[in-house]
Amino acid sequence: MSNQFDVIVIGAGPGGYIAAIRAAQLGFKVACIDEWKNAKGGAAPGGTCTNVGCIPSKALLQSSEHYEHAAHHFADHGISMDNLSIDVAKMIGRKDTVVKQNNDGILYLFKKNKVSFFHGRGSFVKAADGQYEVAVAGDKPDTLTAKHVVIATGSNARQLAGVPFDEKLILSNDGALAIGEAPKKLGVIGSGVIGLEMGSVWRRLGADVTVLEAMPAFLAAVDEQVAKEAQKLFTKQGLKLQLGVKIGEIKTTKKGKATGVSVAYTDAAGAEQILECDKLIVSIGRVPNTIGLNADGVGLQLDERGAIVVNADCQTNLPNVWAVGDVVRGPMLAHKAEEEGVAVAERIAGQHGHVDFDIIPWVIYTSPEIAWVGKTEQALKAEGRSYKAGSFPFIANGRARALGDTNGFVKFLADANTDEILGVHIIGPYASELISEAVVAMAFKASAEDIARICHAHPSLSEATKEAALAVDKRTLNF
Repeated sequence: MSNQFDVIVIGAGPGGYIAAIRAAQLGFKVACIDEWKNAKGGAAPGGTCTNVGCIPSKALLQSSEHYEHAAHHFADHGISMDNLSIDVAKMIGRKDTVVKQNNDGILYLFKKNKVSFFHGRGSFVKAADGQYEVAVAGDKPDTLTAKHVVIATGSNARQLAGVPFDEKLILSNDGALAIGEAPKKLGVIGSGVIGLEMGSVWRRLGADVTVLEAMPAFLAAVDEQVAKEAQKLFTKQGLKLQLGVKIGEIKTTKKGKATGVSVAYTDAAGAEQILECDKLIVSIGRVPNTIGLNADGVGLQLDERGAIVVNADCQTNLPNVWAVGDVVRGPMLAHKAEEEGVAVAERIAGQHGHVDFDIIPWVIYTSPEIAWVGKTEQALKAEGRSYKAGSFPFIANGRARALGDTNGFVKFLADANTDEILGVHIIGPYASELISEAVVAMAFKASAEDIARICHAHPSLSEATKEAALAVDKRTLNF
């Protein structure tokens, strides 16, 4: 097999494997390099998302939610559950199976689309004569050459200074997904997406969970009305949320055969506190992954955060070198990486790939789910923009009542003069699915009235979006 390609993609996460497949579909000879390994040392393409992020976390969230429903809600439906138990090892095994199915699916798609896959770490060797030489370090070392290189190396969990992950007591998202049994006491530093999702999984299975957050406001990036509702509901569920804290010394402890973690912190009132827990999840964000890429060797520009510098079209400072996903600016979201991957492949083909960063949806897969797109109300106030707001509670929605899940609401924000939708915020059942209607509407510059006048199925949760759109103009169909 010739090692001369049109396009080399380094990284097979959501941005990388999508870019590779789309480039192959556009007629290019494509190679994709990825170093992820499964437990047996085999190839595990899919990046953080598939291996230790989006996919496995949703598998555990689903399993733990089933358990919580069985323990606390089935009785409302007349279903009795005697001697209920949870086999955590089997739950983790199912999660691993779901991950492997996705790994294998990507390998199948590579084969179907004639993408040459190389298992190992990719790094630049040199640039010469309009070509880039890329080395593959792994069980089968190799060297590839191509005119275009797409970097999609993703991100790594950020560590606290002086507190490395051991994935046994002090955990990143990787270790948090592989806990063998529900700890009695679980500490979580950071109330972002990973912290809340993983905290929710283990709380449902019996852990006493305390979340320590440095910010004084809960979910500061979320619409304030939604964040307040989320804080109230999570607290009611049993998550102990400590905001405005300052983390001090973190050390591992041992009492007899029992090991644990001690976290010293100052609370919002300035009092010194100690959190003793069996395990500690640190979820304070992620950092771009350029380790081993040999960026300096070819003069690839990085910013002060270590991210690869790109323009609006994902072009780096090097000719025909592109970068997408977590390793560049913008939100670290799998679907953002996918959109950039497709756009870059199309740009290489001379087409006009496009990504609208203003309408990328965000989702937190807790219960209730939280999803949003566009501007928050606090952002519109800060901009001084005239707007109208309308909301509708799920407790007044027939489908939500039938589901037995009536927490939360849908909120619309629209321009006061044109009625164009500026933002949609949902907290409640299946928010992750409902938000897509808002994304489509905003992509086509729809007004709140457009959504209000579209027929929605009855009974459905989507009727709440219609009602929220109606409420923008102080109207309702719900009597």
